[in-house]
Amino acid sequence: MGTPDTQNTAAVTAGEERTETQGLDFIRTRITADNASGRFGGAVHTRFPPEPNGYLHLGHAKSICLNFGVAHEFGGMCNLRFDDTNPTKEDMEYVDSIREDVRWLGGDWQDREFYASNYFEKLYQYAEALITMGKAYVDDLSADEIRAMRGTLTEPGRESPYRNRSVEENLDLFRRMRAGEFPDGAHVLRAKIDMASPNVVMRDPTLYRIRHAHHQRTGDAWCIYPMYDYAHCLSDSIEGITHSLCTLEFINNRELYDWVLDTLDVYHPQQIEFARLNLTYTILSKRKLIQLVREGHVTGWDDPRMPTLCGLRRRGVPPEALRDFCARIGLARADSTVEYSLLEFCIREYLNAHTERLMAVLDPVKVVIENYPEGQVEWFDMPLSPDDPTAGSRKVPFGRELCIERDDFRQEPPKKFHRLFPGSEVRLRYAYLITCREAVYDAAGKLIELHCAYDPESRGGQAPDGRKVKGTLHWVSAAHAVPATVRLYDHLFAVPDPDNAPEGKTFIDNLNPESLHEITAMLEPALAEKPVGTCVQFERMGYFCKDRDSTAERPVFNRTATLRDTWAKLEKKG
Repeated sequence: MGTPDTQNTAAVTAGEERTETQGLDFIRTRITADNASGRFGGAVHTRFPPEPNGYLHLGHAKSICLNFGVAHEFGGMCNLRFDDTNPTKEDMEYVDSIREDVRWLGGDWQDREFYASNYFEKLYQYAEALITMGKAYVDDLSADEIRAMRGTLTEPGRESPYRNRSVEENLDLFRRMRAGEFPDGAHVLRAKIDMASPNVVMRDPTLYRIRHAHHQRTGDAWCIYPMYDYAHCLSDSIEGITHSLCTLEFINNRELYDWVLDTLDVYHPQQIEFARLNLTYTILSKRKLIQLVREGHVTGWDDPRMPTLCGLRRRGVPPEALRDFCARIGLARADSTVEYSLLEFCIREYLNAHTERLMAVLDPVKVVIENYPEGQVEWFDMPLSPDDPTAGSRKVPFGRELCIERDDFRQEPPKKFHRLFPGSEVRLRYAYLITCREAVYDAAGKLIELHCAYDPESRGGQAPDGRKVKGTLHWVSAAHAVPATVRLYDHLFAVPDPDNAPEGKTFIDNLNPESLHEITAMLEPALAEKPVGTCVQFERMGYFCKDRDSTAERPVFNRTATLRDTWAKLEKKG
């Protein structure tokens, strides 16, 4: 089984090592106290327990960083365990994707890959033990009837008429359930706890249901399957987990977690809950993400607009940025919502320090340098990173006809516009100074090309007489430019809270129709040679990742993140 590289493994501590002087979050404080008291013999053993019924998303990234990070920091271990107790929704496709995502984010479970299905026989034996103790019974009520009799937060539930069956009858029925004698829904096994409990979860919860379905790992060996709450706590116990870290929606289930383990008198981990991740402009419901895929609102699970880890990876988001994001948002005991802009900040921070800078023109307009010799080509040696001389350089061709950004020209420039306009002089990055002489428009008033003159003495972009030129533009040689498909992404949803839809509407109605624009851009030749998955900065335009849809004839780049556009702010202020 493969493991992530050393850098990822060390970095999965969610950004940094924690010390007493830095302060500990409440989970690390609890683990530190347990270690000091000798509980669990000072061991720390966590687990990341995804259900293989979908692809992992940003919420799972928080859990991965926490579980693997805590284990690393305290010198412990973290298991990868698939809670595969619902065969009708699970698939090996999801198992494979989860492995890939966890490794990519830096999780190293070594040889500790487990499945709840590993324990099906043991879980069955525990269920028989509960029946023998008079703590579980077979119920003939339907799911709807059980729900109706469960009561409310202010009213107690009502006992099932089958609640007081004898141990012998319950054992017989349960064994016949296992043998496949009954159809789906005919019976369930319920814990016998307290139908008047103030915690609705404890009102005789279901432990097993009949489901005649082929399981991805056990085939047709079973037709009864344990419920998540029952299988989860016992799987933790069997694996020797010390701290079972889960999201806040399981806080009411902790009482059931403890009841099962205490009633069976088995090894008892400590469950600790933390707030799940909520992010603006984002849906993190697996059910709703599946709906987006199945209804064709996105191109698939790895659509770069999706909050799935495979989608973020395809978009070019580095795992280091996600770990930094998880470290910055921290852990809380109450739900809150994080601004998506914080994730974008973390992405920019990492990519700014780790990507090469090359030139691409996204909305090209032709520039003709009238006094440059026709047919002449110069090659400029340009650094791949202006701030890192060790990053190396590449050769960039320059000729009489160039492409620049259409937005870098104004016929009538506003105040503080330091780019190109009639009579202005600007610097072409690492090349020459040029002065605009004329703008040519078509009959519809669209800008066709700019006629300029260059200063032959300004090679490298420096004026020989020391005159100051404020504007610097990126460019590509028109004769050497590589046409490329560039995908510009925006938020998948148009509103900060996609779930908050007007009456009669759903989250689907909040989809952003402008979430994707495909354009044809012109790249400098070196960009076309980059391997798929490479992230680069298009100078002045943002961070982009080469997509797997690229061909030798036409590369495809996805925008990972924009740059801070200070000019846009100035322009808006007028």
